[in-house]
Amino acid sequence: MRLTILGGGGFRVPLVYGALLGDRAEGRVSHVALYDEDPARLSAMARVLAGQAEAAGLPDAPVVTATTDLDEALRGADFVFSAIRVGGLEGRAADERIALAEGVLGQETVGAGGVAYGLRTVPVARAIARRIARTAPDAWVINFTNPAGLVTEAMAEELGHRVIGICDSPVGLGRRIARVLGARPEEAWIDYVGLNHLGWVRGLRVAGRDELPRLLADAAALESFEEGRLFGAEWLRSLGAIPNEYLHYYYFNRDTVRAYREAERTRGAFLRDQQRGFYEEAGRPGLAPGAALAAWDRTRAEREATYMAENREAAGAGEREEIDLESGGYERVALALMRAIARDERATLILNVPNGSTLSVLDAEAVIEVPCLVDANGAHPTGVAPLPLHAVGLVTAVKAVEREVLAAAASGSRADAVKAFALHPLVDSVAVARRLVEGYAAAHPGLAHLR
Repeated sequence: MRLTILGGGGFRVPLVYGALLGDRAEGRVSHVALYDEDPARLSAMARVLAGQAEAAGLPDAPVVTATTDLDEALRGADFVFSAIRVGGLEGRAADERIALAEGVLGQETVGAGGVAYGLRTVPVARAIARRIARTAPDAWVINFTNPAGLVTEAMAEELGHRVIGICDSPVGLGRRIARVLGARPEEAWIDYVGLNHLGWVRGLRVAGRDELPRLLADAAALESFEEGRLFGAEWLRSLGAIPNEYLHYYYFNRDTVRAYREAERTRGAFLRDQQRGFYEEAGRPGLAPGAALAAWDRTRAEREATYMAENREAAGAGEREEIDLESGGYERVALALMRAIARDERATLILNVPNGSTLSVLDAEAVIEVPCLVDANGAHPTGVAPLPLHAVGLVTAVKAVEREVLAAAASGSRADAVKAFALHPLVDSVAVARRLVEGYAAAHPGLAHLR
C-alpha cells in the first residue's frame, strides 16, 4: 500500500514511520510519500527517516520519497495522512500572543487561538480535499490537522465518509485510567463522548463492569495520573467523569490565562525556537542519518516533558512524571485505523466522525469524537448515552463557533469572523472579538481581507 503524508516535513512524521517499522504487518505499507511546501524541512525529515530505517535494519522498510508537488504525492495513494500547519509555528506564536494581549486564551485549538487557526486552515484543507477527490478518489484520508474536528468537518464537505479525524488525547487518557485501575487498555471499553479536545470519559468497562466509580471513590488514585493532578479529585467527583486535558482551559480559564501571560514564552514560541534549532542541525550538509535521528530524539524528549507546562503550574501539579511522558500514540491510532479498513478487520477506536444520530443535540453532519466501530466501509459511531446538561452547553456552544468559522472561511466576511470569536465561551466581549479580528488580520496575510 502507498501512504501519503501531507505536512511530510513536520516534526511528528517519524512517529508514523517508526510505527510502520515497528510492526511491518501493521498496514503493509510499502511506499511512504512525503509532501511539504518547504524543501529544506522535507530533506531534514527524510534524513531522520533514513536514520530510523538504518537503525531498524529491515531490508523491506517502506520506501520513502519526498516532493513539493501535491498531485505527484497523491497519485496512487491508498491512504492520505493530513498533518499540515498553515502559517507554521510562527503563526501559532502570533495566535497566542495576540489573544493574550487581549486577556483571553490563545491556545492553538481552544479559544481565540483555535478560531484564528481554523480561519486560516479551513480554506487550505478544503482545497486539499478537492485535490484528493480529483487525484486520488479512492484514497482514505486520516486527518490530524488541528483543529482536528473542525478541519475534518470541512474536508468531509468534499470527501464524505472517506475522511476520518484522529487525536491522541482520548487514547492517552483512557490508557492512563486503565493503568490506574489495573486493567489492560486493550481489554477496556472507554465510554468517551464530546468534540475534539472537548470530551469526557464517563465510564471504563472491563468484562462488562464499569470500573470508573471505583476510581472516583479513591482520591489518592484519582490524583496519581496527569488529568487527576490537573483537575483535582474534588472536581472530578463533582463531574462524575474524567475530562479530556483540554477542558482545563475551560474549567480553570482565569488561572491558565494568568500562567500563560506570566510565562517567559508561549508554547508556540517555545516550539518555534526549539524546532528551528532541530531543522538547522538535521539539515546540515553531510550529517549522517543516525545523527539526524539522535537530534530528533533529543528534541522530542524535551517537547514531551514541557507539554501543558503552564496548565500544570496553574494547577500546582508539578513536573510531568515519567510514566506520563509516553505520547497518546496518534500514530498507532492511525495505523490501527488503516489496518481495519484495508483488511476489513473490525476494530473499536475513538475517532472524529459525522454525528449521524449519535447525539440528539447536534445535526447529522456535525463531527463529534466518540468510540467507533471500523471496518472496510469506514468508521461508524457507536451509540452513547445523552450528555449531561453542563456538557450539552459546552458542546453546542463550541460546535456553533465551529460552524461560524466554516461560514467565515467560505464567505471571507469580517462580520462572520467577529461572530465566530464573540460566540466562543472563552471570549468574553464582542468588542474583544472585533479587536481580535483586527489583530489576526494584520498578523496573517491569509486573513488580511477580514479588515
